[in-house]
Amino acid sequence: MKQSMETRSFLVFLLIVTVLFGLVLEPFWGAIFWAAAVSVIFYPLQRRLVHRFNGRRNLAAMTTLLSCMLIVVIPVLLVLSQVVREAIGLYQAIEEGDMSPGGYLDQIRTAFPIIPQTLETLGIDTNNLREQISDFSVAASRYLAQETLTFGQSTISFVLHLGMMLYLTFFLLRDGDTLIDLMVKALPLGDERERRLFDKFAEVTRATVKGNLVVAMVQGALGGFIFWVLGIPAAILWGVMMMVLSLIPAVGAALVWGPAAIYLFAVGDVVAGIVLVLYGVIIIGLADNILRPILVGRDTKLPDYLVLFSTLGGIALMGINGFVIGPLIAAVFLTFWDIFMEEFNTDVNRPVPDNETAEAGTAEQGR
Repeated sequence: MKQSMETRSFLVFLLIVTVLFGLVLEPFWGAIFWAAAVSVIFYPLQRRLVHRFNGRRNLAAMTTLLSCMLIVVIPVLLVLSQVVREAIGLYQAIEEGDMSPGGYLDQIRTAFPIIPQTLETLGIDTNNLREQISDFSVAASRYLAQETLTFGQSTISFVLHLGMMLYLTFFLLRDGDTLIDLMVKALPLGDERERRLFDKFAEVTRATVKGNLVVAMVQGALGGFIFWVLGIPAAILWGVMMMVLSLIPAVGAALVWGPAAIYLFAVGDVVAGIVLVLYGVIIIGLADNILRPILVGRDTKLPDYLVLFSTLGGIALMGINGFVIGPLIAAVFLTFWDIFMEEFNTDVNRPVPDNETAEAGTAEQGR
């Protein structure tokens, strides 16, 4: 009785202390998660470097971290700084009247009368639509400019979180195997199940980042490049928009370059419109089909509909971190249910008693 009370009390205090520790770390969960994700993605490089450097894990981890900064961190910071400038410039252009989204709609309506006719057939008032697009453009550009200004004003916080992420990444790269062994030893789920869950975490993190983020970055870069070549303003900003929208299967980046192509046709720039359509369909559109199987492999890929819903749901709940966390939660959910069906579903895995086997053999002989 005394032993049972002591055990229960210990478990209660263990839960309380764990929750409190989680609350203490709550402001840094984003940095912690991305440190874990980056460590998982770059761990194969770390393992090769450890072998090359004759087991010098500190040197290998530092080299891997520097590679990560050169490949990922610095390019992302450069793109973000340019997006901030272009977003502010776009907002100022709309506010000062240099750009008129409503005027663009009028040009499209004049050049393609079938579009307003089709919209009116569907019960959509094109006059109201013009006002709504103008109001939305002003509101969206204002919001974007405010967000970018807020981002600029919170530079110290951003740099702090980035520094903590890189600092933690170094130790996760260096001591990753040891930490996983400790977690497997501590968690009461069964060593085999825990190994399977950790493997799924690594697999889905790599698949999500490489299969979705890298492909999205490639599509965004390709889209921004063709916008720049054709002289479309704020090419990098629109490229980032294409990168984000590429999460939507099939259409994705076309939600940006498609309307841009229609506008080019509307203003009489037929050659540029044709170039943009062909480039969008052939180059941008095929990037997903070519790159995703190479980077991920079909055996580790979640169903497209599950990726879509879990990604959008993750972003809605957790912001940009949900881009990876959403599909990760979905994958862990499926893994838990796979384990349950394999180990606890008696209808699937119920052993056949010897007497049932003998009766079945007798019945077969009787036939």
